[in-house]
Amino acid sequence: MEVPVSSRRRALPRLRTSLVLVAGAALAAPVAVADPAAGAPAVPATEGQFTVTALKFTVDAGGRSCTVDADLYRPAGVDAAHRAPAVLTTNGFGGSKTDGSTAAIGKAFAARGYVTLVYSGLGFGKSGCLISLDDPRIDGKAASGLIDFLGGKRAADDGTKADFVTADRPGDPRVGMIGGSYGGAIQLATAAVDRRVDALVPMITWHDLAYSLDPNNAARDVPGAFKWQWANGFYLIGEGQPLLVPSLDPSRINKLGCLHFVTRACETVRLLNSGRYPVGETQEMLDFARSVSPVSYLDRVKAPTLLIQGQADSLFNLNEAQASYEQLKAQGTETKMIWQSWGHSGGLTDPVSGELNLGEGNLDTSYVGRRILAWFDRYLHGRTTTDTGPAFAYYRDWQPGYGTAAAVPPLSQKLYLSGDGKLVDNRAKVVRGAREYRNALVATSHSESSLAGLIGLPDPAPYDTPGTYLGWTSAPLKTPVDVVGAPKATLKVVSPRTERVQHSGDAADKLVLFAKVYDVAPDGTQTLVNRLVAPVRVPDVTRPFTVELPGIVHRYEAGHRLRFVIAASDSAYFGNRGVKPVTVTSAPQDTGALELPVVSGTPR
Repeated sequence: MEVPVSSRRRALPRLRTSLVLVAGAALAAPVAVADPAAGAPAVPATEGQFTVTALKFTVDAGGRSCTVDADLYRPAGVDAAHRAPAVLTTNGFGGSKTDGSTAAIGKAFAARGYVTLVYSGLGFGKSGCLISLDDPRIDGKAASGLIDFLGGKRAADDGTKADFVTADRPGDPRVGMIGGSYGGAIQLATAAVDRRVDALVPMITWHDLAYSLDPNNAARDVPGAFKWQWANGFYLIGEGQPLLVPSLDPSRINKLGCLHFVTRACETVRLLNSGRYPVGETQEMLDFARSVSPVSYLDRVKAPTLLIQGQADSLFNLNEAQASYEQLKAQGTETKMIWQSWGHSGGLTDPVSGELNLGEGNLDTSYVGRRILAWFDRYLHGRTTTDTGPAFAYYRDWQPGYGTAAAVPPLSQKLYLSGDGKLVDNRAKVVRGAREYRNALVATSHSESSLAGLIGLPDPAPYDTPGTYLGWTSAPLKTPVDVVGAPKATLKVVSPRTERVQHSGDAADKLVLFAKVYDVAPDGTQTLVNRLVAPVRVPDVTRPFTVELPGIVHRYEAGHRLRFVIAASDSAYFGNRGVKPVTVTSAPQDTGALELPVVSGTPR
């Protein structure tokens, strides 16, 4: 095997104490850093200046009656004569209203004078009904019932009423939502069915579950490479709920073939695990995944939205937030975006980093925390002079503070794939040549073990096995090069064996490859930034295709080299069906290219 590469995990190793802690209760981890955010944050109340009341609600969830378990955090002094705006939040996947990060939100915002309703999402904790993946028609409808409570339109099951929430009009409370991962997408799902939501802060969540779990970075209408470790980890957590939760509400048992998810969710996971993509079933799978994703309903979201996404996140990468951001901007919805250091795959958690960590209570002292407070100050308190900060901000580990911009930087530097394995800055430097790789029947490249922390094992450094990949390497950089955003590659491959089967009617017969960009130090050590790769199922090997790689924020130091690689496999994904040799040819006027969103420096 080639020299192992560094994973560049910055401060947090990939080991997780549990998938629930990091992915399900993601907000117990940190957020962003150093520059002061605009706007004066609310002053925290002292300890004990709020009460917590456990409540139950029977709500309509898409035609089905579901019980929702919630805690109401009410600041002292808030009553019908002294009203306050509200914050609504729920758990990440596998969590509940009582997990550390979710409860921390209730305490943090109640301490700042917000009425906060924290609830266990459908199918989790002591809430009833099945896991339906933040479906706006089910989960969004259920959350709308809780907004009815905050607006005084209904009482909790025990008769408790909320006649102390600031209202824009009768039945319309001033309410914002915040949460991470599963607790992020529910905000967009709720706002799509209920226009009364006034502000959203979705963190580390998805845009399109079809892309999240079965990504194809070359074509969204062709299924991709199954992200089997992440998907099956969440599936097992969900299906294990009837065994893990005592005295389970009977409405949380699915008698139609799976235990705890809605049936179509189980069918989706089974199809992906089969390794097959028959036309009809595959289209149904894609349609379902997108129906429970913002990609299908974001046009109905009008509430001001502060998107926060993690750079260290192989589950929901930066591209997902950027897709939501661009769609919201295009339709005129007020939106801004922050790329923080941490996500589902790790990142900075140490107290000295300056990154948001609700468990540390640093909303007021972290960059992202202050941005969140300013967002709610503007849109929930209605203080129109509050500055909510720049349109786009990103964490940098090479200098203090966040970088900011009016938009995500465009692609600005192009490098060409030469036939001698070099990455060059001018077509005239391209050497004619052809090189081949072939896949084995098992994975021969490794980016990450997505669930390594669950079973207490270390994650090997990324590697590629000779003969099963091709790489192109630049000359040493003369100055540092800062890349912010998603690189793009244009490729053309030759694979006669794939040509013969790619129109078989089963998309599994199409060619699969994995594109990635390494940082190569002068001593030869390679770093795969945040262990991110771009899976591709090539739509048609007889035609050129374009690959959008995962977004990164990374400085390539002077003396380092960029290396672009396409590999035949990756251990975190399903790969090719059968052996499919691949040849890549290069000529000055006919070669592939890598484009980079460079904000400073020149890769030459």
